[in-house]
Parts: sequence; structure tokens; C-alpha cells
Amino acid sequence: MNPLPRFLRTACLVLFAAGAAHAECDEGVAELRGAWGTAKFNIELADTPESRAEGLMFRESLPAGNGMLFVYEKPRRATFWMKNTSIPLDMIFFDFQGRVTSIHRDAIPHDTSVIDGGEDVAAALEINAGMASRLGIDVGSQIRHPSFDPQSAAWPCETGR
Repeated sequence: MNPLPRFLRTACLVLFAAGAAHAECDEGVAELRGAWGTAKFNIELADTPESRAEGLMFRESLPAGNGMLFVYEKPRRATFWMKNTSIPLDMIFFDFQGRVTSIHRDAIPHDTSVIDGGEDVAAALEINAGMASRLGIDVGSQIRHPSFDPQSAAWPCETGR
């Protein structure tokens, strides 16, 4: 029996890593959906100036199915760089409704070029490079996470937990 191709194993790990589907949101999980399907990522939350400034710098690896969600107090122009970051990354940018507005694929480790996520960014998700393309994540896809206001989120967390 032939083993699954690497890209299928990676996609399966992403879907398996967070466990079974559930309607309640978890601070440690970011769920994405689109015409391509759904995926869950175990995430670290970067929601302070200090945690956003450090991001994934000085890390040697990022397990498949994991990521870091950068959340801003209010929508803004979001810029990143890869200085001191050894892991190639995809960066997915979201508006205040949790809709993907842009994706920067395959950010180069240690590159100091500015990566501009655009205006009115409410959050950004960093995942392993190539994952966004392998899963089919595209502009218009949606994220579900408790950081997004359920009154305005395109895919809100259920309330009344």
C-alpha cells in the first residue's frame, strides 16, 4: 500500500489536530472555512504589542496544524517582516468581520522586506508556508475565533455557552 502523498498527510494533520467539529469557540483554536472546505489550527494568540512584536521569531519549527493569530484592538494597516524568523510562513489577513482580505504566501525566513497585509486588518494568522495553497484558503474565506465580535463576524462563535 502506498502512503498518502505528503500534501494530503499535511492536510489531514491540520484537520485532525484540533479534533472533532464543534460550535463553541476556543481561544486556542482558529477555524477557517470557504468553498474549499474547513480547517482548524491550534494557535497561540498574539494580542498585546509585545506578543505581536515577537511573533514566531527565534523558533526553529512550527508543528503542522499550528499557527499564531495576531489580533489588533482596532482594524489597522498591518505590516510584518521575517527578521529573526527561521520558519517559512503563509500570512493570512482578516478584516473585522473575519473575512480573508489578502494572503502572503511563502514568506522567506530572515527576510527584512516589509510584508504589507493592507488597510483595515483586524487579525492575521501565520501558518506553515504552503499550507494556505494546499488547503485552498483564498480571499473571502472566513475565520471563527472568540476574538471576533459575534455581532459583526461573518462566522460568529455561538453565544450562550
